[in-house]
Amino acid sequence: MASKYTLGIDYGTDSVRCLIVNTSDGNTEAISEHYYSRWKEGKYCKPEISQFRQHPLDYLEGIETTIIEALKNVTQEIRNNIVGISVDTTGSTPVLVDKSGTPLALLPAFEENPNGMFILWKDHRANKEAQEINELSKNWHTDYTKYVGGIYSSEWFWAKYLHVIREDEAIRKEAYSCVELCDWISAHLTGNVDPKTLKRSRCAAGHKALWHKEFGGLPPQDFWTALDPLFANVTEGLFSESYVSTESMGTLSKEWAAKLNLNENIIIGVGGFDAHMGAVGGCVESYTLCKIIGTSTCDILIAPSQEIGNKLIKGICGQVDGSVTPNMMGMEAGQSAFGDLYAWFRNVLLFPFEEIKECTDQYQTIKSQLIVKLSEKASLLPTDENSVVTLDWMNGRRTPDANHALKGAIANLNLGSSAPIIFKSIVDATAFGSKQIIKRFESEGIPIKKVIAMGGVAKKSVFVMQTLANVLNLPIKVVRSENACALGAAMFAAVAAGVYNSIEEAQQKMSSGFDAEYHPQPKEVIAYEHLFEKYVKLGNLIEKQF
Repeated sequence: MASKYTLGIDYGTDSVRCLIVNTSDGNTEAISEHYYSRWKEGKYCKPEISQFRQHPLDYLEGIETTIIEALKNVTQEIRNNIVGISVDTTGSTPVLVDKSGTPLALLPAFEENPNGMFILWKDHRANKEAQEINELSKNWHTDYTKYVGGIYSSEWFWAKYLHVIREDEAIRKEAYSCVELCDWISAHLTGNVDPKTLKRSRCAAGHKALWHKEFGGLPPQDFWTALDPLFANVTEGLFSESYVSTESMGTLSKEWAAKLNLNENIIIGVGGFDAHMGAVGGCVESYTLCKIIGTSTCDILIAPSQEIGNKLIKGICGQVDGSVTPNMMGMEAGQSAFGDLYAWFRNVLLFPFEEIKECTDQYQTIKSQLIVKLSEKASLLPTDENSVVTLDWMNGRRTPDANHALKGAIANLNLGSSAPIIFKSIVDATAFGSKQIIKRFESEGIPIKKVIAMGGVAKKSVFVMQTLANVLNLPIKVVRSENACALGAAMFAAVAAGVYNSIEEAQQKMSSGFDAEYHPQPKEVIAYEHLFEKYVKLGNLIEKQF
């Protein structure tokens, strides 16, 4: 019997990639990646005011290009036996749409308007709106934030939606609904983007849009009207049901089948977020913390729903039954900046090379090697009470206790504080931020039995991963696959298409396993315990005084 194949589509911050996977053994038959052209040019983004937007055309061009390119590298037999496609994306990454489900930036009137585009997760322009949602919820008869750690974030659906319609009257008049990227792109593949009938992801709805069975779905209309009269009819264009990612969204539309030269009977799975599908791709198990480490981190933890029961975990990014795998409570945390901090420091150091014309020929070489060289030197430095201490809040704090108005800091500097010393303190800070997340789970009665890691930083930096193991005082296994999110999406597609009956069965057959493991070094563990105390004190000072 011929093997069956699925496509896992992974939308990252900078690019989209496509994996064609053999469902019988998890082997990657082909891979293709496309970098968003408009995003690469810096269009529609203003980092100085925390505005980060992506044009829908970047996403549509990306998925078409990557699938076509990947298909060029497989046989006709493989092409004929593709049975499913599933998509994971960054999140929360919503867009305002009209009644037909068309993102407003795809309409001629708004094609250059950032408010009609997808609002990237790291866009923090909605801090005010998030705070208003928190204040109203705490004074309402039901606290609708209780299943998202008790704090709503400006990185999420409702805050972004409200901010845009407040800011832009023309957009507000045309907008009928708001849709997450993981839902819209999956629905687009089926040909049905009607915001009233497309299937909304449990993952996105529960973690970012305050959906919960206890509330009968989303918070009711009177709550949103009380928040702002501009939201007076907001629920009309939204939804009451959500769906786990093992379910089918529909089948490939005639239009997309023609574009891709594929069969129309291919199942399109319900979408999900990259970290959640990545955790599945990394074979996450109960009480295993899965860290997806890249520009930021998403930390995913699952546990049997009946064991969590009515326990509410304070200060995380949500606890949602079925958001990762069916019948498991999916819990999310994370850091707003991780690899982004290293890139920020690199760019600070590179400023002269960008400005001095005589250096431009060397610029790309230096840029590609700078973090490698900093890591080499930093790895030789001691960890002690005189170490520089950095606070990793340059892009705010995601968890525990979301607050994106917070800023970072570097302390204990002197005239001998070299670039490698400062870089080491930045790496320490990202590890300390990870430790705060684990401490919060444990203080809330959720044990962390294992840690697994994936993503660019986990695969590329021995120095960062060893530091993380020392700070956490836990061994860390690194997932072999360099495309765990796309692999996880391919696993979900296999279940949605009926190749396997459960995610667990798909994981057993399609997992890549692990290719590295980092163990704590006892002397470093002790030294970092003392330095972590200083990190906590610095954080308390900054949060109270600034």
